[in-house]
Amino acid sequence: MAPYASDDSTTGGEADERRSGRRKAARYVVPVTVMGVAAATIGLVPALADSGDPDLPKITAQQLIEKIATSDVQQLSGTVKISTDLGLPDLGGLESSLMSGAAGQGEGGSSADPTAKLTELASGTHTLRVAADGPDKQKLSLLENAAEYSLVHNGKDVWGYDSKSNEVYHGTASESPQHEKEQPPATPKDFAEEALKAVDDTTSVTVDGTAQVAGRDAYKLLIEPKQSGSTVGAVSVAVDAETGMPLKFTLTPASGGAAVVDAGFTQVSFAKPAASTFDFTPPKGAKVTEEKDAGKGSDKDFGKGFEKGGPREHAPKSGDDLGKRLDGMKTIGEGWNSIATFDTGGEGMPSGEAGGDLGGFVDSLGDKVTGKFGSGTVFSTRLVNALITDDGKVYVGLVTKDALVKAADAGK
Repeated sequence: MAPYASDDSTTGGEADERRSGRRKAARYVVPVTVMGVAAATIGLVPALADSGDPDLPKITAQQLIEKIATSDVQQLSGTVKISTDLGLPDLGGLESSLMSGAAGQGEGGSSADPTAKLTELASGTHTLRVAADGPDKQKLSLLENAAEYSLVHNGKDVWGYDSKSNEVYHGTASESPQHEKEQPPATPKDFAEEALKAVDDTTSVTVDGTAQVAGRDAYKLLIEPKQSGSTVGAVSVAVDAETGMPLKFTLTPASGGAAVVDAGFTQVSFAKPAASTFDFTPPKGAKVTEEKDAGKGSDKDFGKGFEKGGPREHAPKSGDDLGKRLDGMKTIGEGWNSIATFDTGGEGMPSGEAGGDLGGFVDSLGDKVTGKFGSGTVFSTRLVNALITDDGKVYVGLVTKDALVKAADAGK
């Protein structure tokens, strides 16, 4: 369906208003981190079927962005389908080895800790039940095979419950800001607000017709990079015509194929949830871990089983040193072609014969590249690509492999 309108030719005043609207819309920070080989981003679900194109009053892209920005839905309940198709390389048994090592970090760990549990949303297909009643009452339940994980915020209490292990994690809202920051986005609204931060002069924004999502009439906002060289093809957001709340979010890659990110409600209600929805009492016999006690114990068993020369030996010697390196992170380029770069201050990833078995494994995951900068390895997903040079410099972005090599050459 042809777009209704575009904001590409806005005047200076309109552009200022648009930027102001985007700032209001981007109220939640959802950090996306790319670390080492497992360059990853969080994404969500196979496209949910739309039914029909409702006949709605015409609206401009600017008006639709403002509608999202001023949306103030405080009460809702519903079901969200989520999934990820990043095209990450097969890590074989390494992932299970790392998880096994992490599990041995001490008795203070808990399978109900939301920081660890909700990272499962980074891959696979998931169904979530969500509910909210204002800023002090929220519930998110991750439905699994014959099991369920629930995260409940009710007043000052924050509870995580893993029915599979019968473990409970308890903290308080005042003690849990870090967990809240680290939790991945779980609804179309979370993703939409993050995407709107990227809207600037390098972006085309249009209204791409209408749709019906979860039985509700919606407008479709289409966000596309104007620049070439980005791995992002387009972002589509279905916005509820009545409330302005995003109901569905889809990110398609420039390479084509299935969506990398696609999150949407399959059912939603804006009625006030029952107060009992947010009640929680630890089940009888459940192991309860308090936040202040989480993570206590020794890491002596972590990495057990790795041979000399393995990942543990090649890890940074100090977390403080790595932090200092990240403090020196710079950004090259603008808009969708931005590339983050920093110097690890040491050698790059082990590779080739010199890296032993690990070097061969690393080589199998990435593509060797050369240029004016020297040589290095590019680790690719369908969205995020990272170049790690042999002398320890890192270049990461939502850009093609060629763009990373060009940036490394220019930085030499």
